[in-house]
Amino acid sequence: MNRINTYFLMVALIILSVSQGVTAQTNNANGNGKASASASPALKINLPNKEGSVRFVIIGDTGTGTKKQHELADILVKARATFPYDFVLLLGDNLYGGESPKDYKNKFEDVYRPILDQKVKFYASLGNHDEPAQRFYQFFNMDGKEYYRFTKGNVAFYALNSNYMDQKQVKWLEDELAKDTSEWKVTFHHHPPYSSGGKHGSDSGLRKVLEPIFVKHGVNAVFTGHDHFYERIKPQKGIYYFVSGAGGKLRSGDVKNNSPLTEKFFDRDMSFMLAEIIDNQLYFQVLSRTGETVDAGVLPNQRKKN
Repeated sequence: MNRINTYFLMVALIILSVSQGVTAQTNNANGNGKASASASPALKINLPNKEGSVRFVIIGDTGTGTKKQHELADILVKARATFPYDFVLLLGDNLYGGESPKDYKNKFEDVYRPILDQKVKFYASLGNHDEPAQRFYQFFNMDGKEYYRFTKGNVAFYALNSNYMDQKQVKWLEDELAKDTSEWKVTFHHHPPYSSGGKHGSDSGLRKVLEPIFVKHGVNAVFTGHDHFYERIKPQKGIYYFVSGAGGKLRSGDVKNNSPLTEKFFDRDMSFMLAEIIDNQLYFQVLSRTGETVDAGVLPNQRKKN
């Protein structure tokens, strides 16, 4: 991806912005990732929805502007009526193809307008299809940075640029984590250190760099995209890994059969994750484009001693 940001593109984006132990309980999806063949059921949210909790969405590889992306966004809107999440983590590939002001409108703003109108913030990370100039786009809340940190309640979130994991970013991450006293530490970025995808799969080079840092500094959970399906990875060195890259594209049947990494997967339709952190527990629920729950569970804070 070309890292040259033209002056005019930056100005256009700014103008556009101003103007505008693991115990998981699973539901409705069997081990081979196939949802039940029924019509769209009534949307049911199984999360505690407790006052004062940290409630958010995780979704990746969204930026198509297609009818199916709109349909998945409709489920996102319906979910908020019951589960009022406060923000959304974008896992990269936020815009496919062009990145003109029209593309931002068609592939993001028009799709998520009902959510934006409710003042829900989106926090973006960059994927391999994204220009670095996206960091200037107001609705991505990157504050002009390719990697950044923010906190919500007792949780620290780290957005990383997995396209260019250079020494400067690595040092920043180590320095920030070393002084972080948050009860939960969560990272989100595009490329998965662990994945059972046939097309892409695990990024072993990225894992070699990041995993020792995650282990050393007590990162709890890692959310990634890139592979166009949902997968919950078996905990690796005490860390929870998820792939949620089916927010705008789907690579059906791409999860490798009998992968030793897979705890649960779903690659038959587009999907996103809902999450809620309450004290020492992380609750999650995965919804498909038809509103079916394809995975759900609760994970303890593995850094807390009983």
